[in-house]
This record gives sequence, C-alpha cells and structure tokens, in this order.
Amino acid sequence: MLTVDRSRLIRYVGLCGSVLLSLSAFLGGALPSSPLRTNPVNIWRAEHGPVVVLAWLAGTALMAWAWWSLRDRVPSARWALVTAGLWVLPLLVAPPMASRDVYAYACQGASYAAGISPYEHGVSTLPCPWLDTISYIWRDTPAPYGPLFVVLAGAVVKATGSLTASIVAFRALAVAGVALTAWALPALARRCGVPVARALWLALASPLVGVHLVAGAHNDSLMVGLLVAGLAVVAARPGRPGPLLAGGVLLGLAVSIKVTGLVVVPFAALAAMTGPYRIRTLVRDGGWVVGGAVATVVGVTVAAGLDFGWIGGLSTGGAAVAWTSPPTAVGQTAEYVARLFGAHVNALPVARALGVVVLAGLLLWLWWRARTGDPLRHAGLALAATVAMSPVVHPWYWIWPLTVLAATARRGVWYVVVALVGAFLILTDGTGLARWTKMPGAPLMTLLLIWAAVRLVRSARAAREPARAAEGAD
Repeated sequence: MLTVDRSRLIRYVGLCGSVLLSLSAFLGGALPSSPLRTNPVNIWRAEHGPVVVLAWLAGTALMAWAWWSLRDRVPSARWALVTAGLWVLPLLVAPPMASRDVYAYACQGASYAAGISPYEHGVSTLPCPWLDTISYIWRDTPAPYGPLFVVLAGAVVKATGSLTASIVAFRALAVAGVALTAWALPALARRCGVPVARALWLALASPLVGVHLVAGAHNDSLMVGLLVAGLAVVAARPGRPGPLLAGGVLLGLAVSIKVTGLVVVPFAALAAMTGPYRIRTLVRDGGWVVGGAVATVVGVTVAAGLDFGWIGGLSTGGAAVAWTSPPTAVGQTAEYVARLFGAHVNALPVARALGVVVLAGLLLWLWWRARTGDPLRHAGLALAATVAMSPVVHPWYWIWPLTVLAATARRGVWYVVVALVGAFLILTDGTGLARWTKMPGAPLMTLLLIWAAVRLVRSARAAREPARAAEGAD
C-alpha cells in the first residue's frame, strides 16, 4: 500500500511540475513576439519575470525529482507509459519553449516549398514570412537537417500556410516520434535483458522529453524514434536478410532526419550477425543493414531533388559557444589560463578540432570492443561520445544516448545524471544559462573531462589485467 501511495504521489508531483512549466511557457516562453536576445537579468525584470523564472525552476525541479525517484522502482510498463503521457499533456498545449528552432523549421520548409534549396541559401533569401522569429545568426546559414526532414517541413508549410498551424504540425511530428519510441523500445529492452518498465521510464519521463521534444517540437524526436525502431528490428531477427534490410531502412530514415544517426549504423551491423565475429559474417549479415541505410539516404536525397549540402551545414552550429561542449570548455579554459600570463590565444578552433580527432578514436575503439561485447549498448555509448565531443552541445542532444542506453544498459546511472543537469540549463524563453556562466562553467567542465579520461584509462587497464593473468597462467 505504501508503494502504491508513493508512486501515486510521485506521479502527481511530476504532473504539478509539468503544469508549472506550461504556465511559465504561456507567460514567457519562446513566443514569436519574444525578444531574440535576452539574458537572465532582463528576463527577471520583465513583466511576469519572477513568476516565469520561479515557475520554470520549480516545475523543472519537481519533474526531475519525480523522474529520479523512480529510476529503479517503476511499478509497471503500463504505469510508466500512463504517467509519462500524463506529464506530457500540459506541455502539449503550451506555446513553444526553451528553443526557437521550430521557427527555423518553418522558414526552411517555406524555402523548400518555394523551390529554393535550404542547403544552398539561408532562410533570409526567400525571404521567409516569419523571418523576425529566427535568431540573427541562423538567418543566412544553410539547413543542417537531413533531406527527409526538409521534405516534411516543406509539406507542413504548404499544407498549413500559417506559422501557428505549422508549429502545431511540427509538434504532432515530434509526438509521433515519441510514440514510435514508446512502441519500439520494449522489444529492444527485452532483447538486451533490461526491464521494460525501467527502460520506458528513463526514456520517456525525462524532463528533457516533455520540454524539448514535445513543447520545443525538436526533430530529434523523429530521429530517435526511427533509431530505436531500426535497432529493435535488427536485434529481433539477426541473420535474417528481410528484417535486417528493413532495420537498415529505418536507420537510413533516421540519418535522413539528422546525420547523427549514422553513428549507430556500424554497431547495428555487428548486432545483425549470428554467431561469433568474423569478417565474412559481418559482410553477409551486416551488409543488409548498411546497404539498406545507405540506399535509403541516397534515395531520399535524390527523390527530394536535393544534394548532400546538409552535411556541410553541420559546421554552422559552431557559431554557438558554450561550456556544455567539453572540447569548447577546454578551449575556453586554455584561453582563460593564457590571459593570466598576459597572452591572448584563440584556442577554441584547436580544441574543437582535437575533439573531432578524439571522437574518431573513441568510435573506433567502441566498435572494436563491440565485436565481442554488446553492440547495442555500445551504440548508445557511441551516441554519448558523439554528443560529448561535439563542438556544440544542447541539452536535448543527451536524449539520443539516454534513450538507447535506457533499453540496452543493465546498470549505470551516469547518463541519467547528465540529463538531470541538462534540464536546468535553458530557461523557458530559450536563453541558455551556459552562455552566462562561462566562468566557472568552462574550468569545471574541463576538470570533469580530465576526471572522466582518467577513469576511462583505469577501466581499460583493469579490463586487460585478467587477460594478462590468464596468459601468464598458461
């Protein structure tokens, strides 16, 4: 009885948090008419400012506490789905919050609907009828999203013809992505021996999902849903050409939303194998997955009448500088240290370039370990490494590894802690607190990165010691 009462209490505490977040969005969300450049002080001084900030803080804290409290004690899968759905309802009807990306989606869709490639021209070229809603730094940059999402955005704008209706449609697409995740995640969790209730709870009840995927209408929702569905299909039928090809197509569709999904494909190829790792087996089974993914990306790009300019558009995200990206934090910290000695250096490009090199090494290492380990869990770790080493890290990026690891990792809560911290980093109107906390944010993130690197090296050495001991005994 106490357990039932406690779970019911947690359910309604989280709901209260969701209602407070929705209230903060109505009073001071990322509205079309909201100022494009703000800071925490001005937000507090604005009309309803204290109410907006306090409702955001209290709502986030309540949802975060409720989510964390049941991370290992979820009553049932059905309970998790009902509760997560209940928490989403207030945010489903709230104005856009925590990001203005949905306005960029609408303008890029307007460009494509007018016959202009968003990979060759910024949204100011049309010009977009809603250009005033987009941050200045993104008006003349190419779209970084895949061809499938550009087509969907064009269809949304053409079908609706208004900004408000477009926002509703983009939010519906985001909800469809969350629903796809809810449908496919149980199969993936069962395959990996993870309790379904726990997987659903960690993946769907996070504050990041309600605020950024639903209220913020981010296209990451579609990418994650397709990734989970593709991995579930591959894991369910290894060695079967038909299902493996279908899984590859789903993964290809995910890549056609955001190129980040490409990181998962090599690990899905390993999961497609039957029996121990052999190159011949990898080519025979994994080839169906890789072939399906590549053919889908190329097919969607050609069918959309676009090119692969969206890959080059990814570099435009580097205009944002925040310590939430570990390589960026290292670059910022190096510049701070240099200033102590009277020197002025531009360490940011070097640190970010080193981050890309480190990421390449980490992905190769994870793939190599996945040959004799669990490729599905390593796919989640690969996504985590991709986020951590990116030059720009927005809090909702952590939903990528969080969702996959929720269904594939039997233990470990570090990714839950990261998601909890990320939930507090962006205010209701989209103002990122990381921009205003460069000191001490960057040095602290650098110290955390050093600590994580030391732990990783020690873990790798500890894993090799049993093997060395066995060789010595022989």
